[in-house]
Amino acid sequence: MSWGERLADFGYGAGWRLVRTLPEGVAAGLFRGAADLAARREGPGARQLRANLARVVPKAGPAELDDLVRQSLRSYARYWMEAFRLPTMDHAALHAEIGATMTGNEYIVAALAEGNGAVMALAHSGNWDAAGVWMAREHGKFTTVAERLKPESLYNRFVNYRESLGFEIIPATGGDKNPAAVLVERLRQNKLICLLADRDLTPAGIPVNFFGEKTRMPGGPAYLAARTGAPLIPVGCWFTDHGWGLRMHPPVKVDGVRGVPAATQALADVLAADIAAHPADWHMLQKLWISDLTEQGQRELAVEDAPRGRRR
Repeated sequence: MSWGERLADFGYGAGWRLVRTLPEGVAAGLFRGAADLAARREGPGARQLRANLARVVPKAGPAELDDLVRQSLRSYARYWMEAFRLPTMDHAALHAEIGATMTGNEYIVAALAEGNGAVMALAHSGNWDAAGVWMAREHGKFTTVAERLKPESLYNRFVNYRESLGFEIIPATGGDKNPAAVLVERLRQNKLICLLADRDLTPAGIPVNFFGEKTRMPGGPAYLAARTGAPLIPVGCWFTDHGWGLRMHPPVKVDGVRGVPAATQALADVLAADIAAHPADWHMLQKLWISDLTEQGQRELAVEDAPRGRRR
């Protein structure tokens, strides 16, 4: 284990131990102050966030973008503050608060009545863990996939955290079974699965148009829906002043496996509309659009896209 990995493990462990002990107002002030400092320093993540938000709000001037970046970093900081506090929060009260304003639950109810489960796809927006608490208390345990972080102790911290909220976590790599096979099993058991779906800059990603530019998004949600007959339900999450917004959209049509690219584009369009409505709550501090990649990265994706007989 490297010193960097040890430090990350210690930092997250300290967060889960200490942040929950602070008064909420004190914790919120500390995290908001850290977000404002990050905005002033304009590090790589903040600069990439600004470039991403400039696509979402193309008419924003420099001053408006400055404010939007600051608000988005505050939103991201709020997500982490709540992540450290969620295990000890009143989940019944959280469920009631979200349930009082959320919309679209009828799509999940209808999906479960059909018996094929449901694939819910969402962006890195708002607090998807809080939304998961509502989901688990409303419909029972659901399944999601987690990246296998390093060190293993840090990965285990996140698994334990989300399992304490009522989620079933399967690793993206290194598990006993292929994660796609496990997800298919859960859908055939009439279970719910939730997947983040707004970024996949690998050759396996599906090319889509997103805010007027080309990027790639995971094909997994649409593929699972095509293979099992489960509906593909886009989900929007955002913050309110004192709570959380949650919306389930009508299912995206998936015309079999051949329809996966079209369904992924339709999913991207729904996610884009939600992000445009709540841009400050979209926590995308990484490169997303292909035009932001290095020339080498663009060439590698182009080679993967080429027909096999024409690759060089």
